[in-house]
Amino acid sequence: MSDISVNAELINILACPETKQALSQASDDILSQVNARIETGSLRNRGGEIISTHLDAGLVREDGKLLYPVDNGIPVMLIEESIELG
Repeated sequence: MSDISVNAELINILACPETKQALSQASDDILSQVNARIETGSLRNRGGEIISTHLDAGLVREDGKLLYPVDNGIPVMLIEESIELG
């Protein structure tokens, strides 16, 4: 699904700003689930804003509870921009 990926070296040095947990590239399955929620208009980020833009990539926190969106190849590492998974 996604042609956009984040450089592996960058992923290795990035961490969740909230918990300091490691991050990994979101799978196509996770992105499909998130994008399905976006299409229904039911997905909000942790800042409370409705997300209306399709995600091509994201970084998932090690515990699998949060996704940080990637915008044009750049990870958006702001807590309020993160998306709760599950």
